[in-house]
Amino acid sequence: MENNLEEKRQPGKPRILIVGGVAGGASCAARARRMSEKAEIIMFERGPYVSFANCGLPYYVGDVITDESDLLIATPELFKSRFDIEVRLGSEVRSIDRKKHEIEVRNRQTGKVYREEYDALVLAPGATPVRPSLYGIDLPGIFSLRTIPDSRQIRERIAERKAKRAVVVGGGFIGLETTENLVRRGLSVTIVEMLAQVMPPVDPEMAVPIQEHLTANGVSLHLGDGVAGFEQDHEGNTISVVTRSGGRYICDMVLLAIGVRPEITLAKEADLEIGRLGGIRVDDQMRTSDERIWAVGDAVEVRDFVSGEWSLFPLAGVANRQGRTAADVVLGREATFRGVQGTIVCKVFDITVAATGMSEKSLNRSKLHDQEGHYEKIYLHPGHHVNYYPGAKPITMKLLFSTKDGKVLGAQAVGEEGVEKRIDVIAMAIQQRATVFDLEEAELGYAPQFGAAKDPVNIAGMIAANALRGDAPVAHWADATSSQSYVLDVREPQEFDLGHVEGATNIPLHSLRDRMSELPRNREILVYCAVGQRSYYASRALRLNGFSAKNISGGMKTYRAEGGEPASEKPKDKLPPS
Repeated sequence: MENNLEEKRQPGKPRILIVGGVAGGASCAARARRMSEKAEIIMFERGPYVSFANCGLPYYVGDVITDESDLLIATPELFKSRFDIEVRLGSEVRSIDRKKHEIEVRNRQTGKVYREEYDALVLAPGATPVRPSLYGIDLPGIFSLRTIPDSRQIRERIAERKAKRAVVVGGGFIGLETTENLVRRGLSVTIVEMLAQVMPPVDPEMAVPIQEHLTANGVSLHLGDGVAGFEQDHEGNTISVVTRSGGRYICDMVLLAIGVRPEITLAKEADLEIGRLGGIRVDDQMRTSDERIWAVGDAVEVRDFVSGEWSLFPLAGVANRQGRTAADVVLGREATFRGVQGTIVCKVFDITVAATGMSEKSLNRSKLHDQEGHYEKIYLHPGHHVNYYPGAKPITMKLLFSTKDGKVLGAQAVGEEGVEKRIDVIAMAIQQRATVFDLEEAELGYAPQFGAAKDPVNIAGMIAANALRGDAPVAHWADATSSQSYVLDVREPQEFDLGHVEGATNIPLHSLRDRMSELPRNREILVYCAVGQRSYYASRALRLNGFSAKNISGGMKTYRAEGGEPASEKPKDKLPPS
């Protein structure tokens, strides 16, 4: 074994070794150089690329990106010429000697093994695709999509086999984005998802529009059914995906998109602390349990900014910020990583879904509920800009907030236009620990093409603030199951006839003031309409006239999503499950 430690070191020249590139490692290296001209910086990457756009891989599969080189963000030559950073590709770091402050490296091309000394070591090994131990999982034609070579192999399979059918296992980001791009390439796609919804980060009712849109674009969707194994026909031409329920889906290729797990082998063997969720445990300066070793990116376990609990968030923007923090701390600057709130966005055909902060699912699992009191939620369905300007598209939004102080806890949105803009605004509000009262007063840019004088963000804040003040308390469809409640539908009779909740009384909004004598004063009245606006007006009028009234948030549009029925079909005359 060759040892490089005999070389004479320059005094006052810290030696920073970085294991892994892509987002976390590459941003750490570049930031470290911008912080110090004296530091010696060496990056070790076991693969053939040091910095590439893995978020762009589905679009390379779909021929939206046609040139593979466009996926390369930076090359070893660029790192050397621009930053004087040495990059060693095909170099696998096999072990860490924490006592000697050394790493052992193997050149994967030559087989040569050598050691390198460090003053600071940064681990950015990333994550690996989950590949469960199922029978037939190693058959040819079953792929994951994590690297450029992965995307190249999928493209070759499509071209060589003239593939017409694909099964995508998993309905998360990669699964949905690749589904769209396989359809773009002319393939018939089936999604098999073990959970009862696609896009697991959002709540089930917010996933319904996405599921409807997938089906409308010809995708066959099978939810709540996990994969049991894979079989190949005798000629080796097709693959059968066999599910736990006994389903069998024949295809030409399979994409496994069931998530990733942190790559912690190196850290674990070095006896660094590993968190309960399986990631490398770091503090708010990205330092591991060893004072000379930092870790960033998909491999680390960090604090959730909203709940304060440990979490895993394999997001490129997060990895970039962590890399910058680690570089600052390594080179002596006071810096801390504030945590992750999980701001996401994904495009599925013509639909965009975005979210930030905590979902209702995560709130119910979290200790935050006990720490800060109860949370409330509201739904709204505004246009992405004013309706009088041509092309307005509806957005379905959900806002979660604390009933104790109105602090914004999370938000989700789905629609064709303007979705990510609203979620980005709310994401910044969460970072500033803002309340729904701040959203109510937020000053946002307005012109007819871009929004409204009362932006959807303002409206969300107003609905939530009105609920907290007691001006317009909200109710939900689960509340309407109580026999004590009187359910009032204030839509027009023709709307009521097309589908309504069983037992509801129909009094159109324009007739309400003249017919209040028909309503009970000894029961709580739950009011609904199509999306919640007319029922808000009605609930205010009722309350001002001495009735106990609440507005069912989101109206019939949310009712249909919660009931699991396609919004295009007539809803059944019954309440959705509570």
